[in-house]
Amino acid sequence: MIRFLLKELMSQKSFDENRRVTLDEVSEGTGISRNTLSRIANNRGYNTTTDAIDRLCVFFNCSIDQVMEHVSENKK
Repeated sequence: MIRFLLKELMSQKSFDENRRVTLDEVSEGTGISRNTLSRIANNRGYNTTTDAIDRLCVFFNCSIDQVMEHVSENKK
């Protein structure tokens, strides 16, 4: 299963910039709807497009492995 690390990225950006980063801000900065971002952040195994992943990488200035990771289905 693919696990998205959006909440972690937002938390790190908030810490680095000493301010709160919201889904609305990420939505405005990426062009990804707030609903889609909420699904990415909160739904296990959510299936999104490579375009959305690319936009998140650009917004957070990071690589793909910082946006998502593979988690074995056997892990709890």
